[in-house]
Amino acid sequence: MSQPNGGTFDIVILGAGSGGYAAALRAAQFDLSVALIDKAELGGTCLHRGCIPTKALLHAAEIADQTRESEQFGVKADLVGIDMAGVNAYKDGVVSRLFKGLTGMLTHNKNITVVQGAGKLVSKDTVEVDGKRYTGRNIILATGSYSRSLPGLEVDGKRVLTSEHALKMDRVPASAIVLGGGVIGVEFASVWKSFGADVTIVEALPRLVAAEDADISKQVERAFRKRKINFKVGKPFEKVEHTDNGVRVTIAGGETIEAEVLLVAVGRGPTTANLGYEQQGITLDRGFVIVDERLRTGVGNIYAVGDIVPGLQLAHRGFQQGIFVAEEIAGKKPAVIDEAGIPRVTYSDPEVASVGITEAKAKEQYGDDKVSTYNYNLAGNGKSQILKTAGFIKLVRVNDGPVVGVHMVGARVGELVGEAQLITNWEAFPEEVAQLVHAHPTQNEALGEAFLALAGKPLHAHS
Repeated sequence: MSQPNGGTFDIVILGAGSGGYAAALRAAQFDLSVALIDKAELGGTCLHRGCIPTKALLHAAEIADQTRESEQFGVKADLVGIDMAGVNAYKDGVVSRLFKGLTGMLTHNKNITVVQGAGKLVSKDTVEVDGKRYTGRNIILATGSYSRSLPGLEVDGKRVLTSEHALKMDRVPASAIVLGGGVIGVEFASVWKSFGADVTIVEALPRLVAAEDADISKQVERAFRKRKINFKVGKPFEKVEHTDNGVRVTIAGGETIEAEVLLVAVGRGPTTANLGYEQQGITLDRGFVIVDERLRTGVGNIYAVGDIVPGLQLAHRGFQQGIFVAEEIAGKKPAVIDEAGIPRVTYSDPEVASVGITEAKAKEQYGDDKVSTYNYNLAGNGKSQILKTAGFIKLVRVNDGPVVGVHMVGARVGELVGEAQLITNWEAFPEEVAQLVHAHPTQNEALGEAFLALAGKPLHAHS
């Protein structure tokens, strides 16, 4: 369909990434008419240039490591090399299949009109695309984010790259400097090291994955040292110069590092410039759209979701916000999303997964003497021993109260965060979780044993 009856859509959505398409699909279930507008492909950054392709690379990297280390499991195999054409074909195949499925779902839905083109907000209820206007009783802004750079740092796509460029590389660089030790930086450093590159991470903050609990950072740094991934923390970037063979980066203190490529992974900025937001009276702060707890901008019936809203820039957060707004518009009065209850996973080797608040944040919120923590070492877990992984599960609880944070590091811990998020979101007490039976031998059992210990009945306690 091209236009609904009367020419006005129930919802016009600008941006078809995780937040935008989730809102469209949920709204369609309520029989609301939707115009879904995007200048690029359906699925946005996460599907095409973010979560999905990077995780495919990380899986290929894991297989490379397993092949290289197979002899310790009694399997004789040789890693002949990395065929980047083959790796990219595998990665692109995963993206293509998911894209095809999503496109079919959206384009065959009688309530959704997909509009390809660059949209701009031209009034409180209208988005214009290539001269054509789409009017909506409600507007959802879901324009996503872009890879940020730093002042004076020119990205050329050849020697100085963003993650988008890195995903398309047809070779493994001999050496790489990764500027930024957050999620994107440590994931790419992990991939390139597994593929055989010499990698150095430069981070201005005092530790890697600085948004995580301090104990988690220490374990990641320990693991990276063991993997011979170099990193320099507390060292702000100063400048980059081109050399005959690549780049020379100068960091605080005048120290220089040379490599074939520099990956700029200093975070993602909100895509809100020149889209007409401010002209319609929408409040922006450093480019982010300011909303209330119900994701309203305060201007007309305009909502905002996903990476343009201050907070965690995660696809599943945008997805949930899109569903929330569709339900809000349909009058379903959904419960407000608790940001602290959103799980976070970094897919480096080792993996990091967490939900809730850190020990430092808990002490700040409840007081130093009101918070207890417990670290359960994966050395005590049978499946972790089988996988030959090191790491731990850290629990943060309010004394005589619920567990408010679960922080994990080690192989495959991203798969454990499902139970962890139920524990924190349902405000479970350690004694309640300790009653639950966890299957043996699984890594999930480590979560169970951590709670047994925190409930005062440790069995195989490794603190």
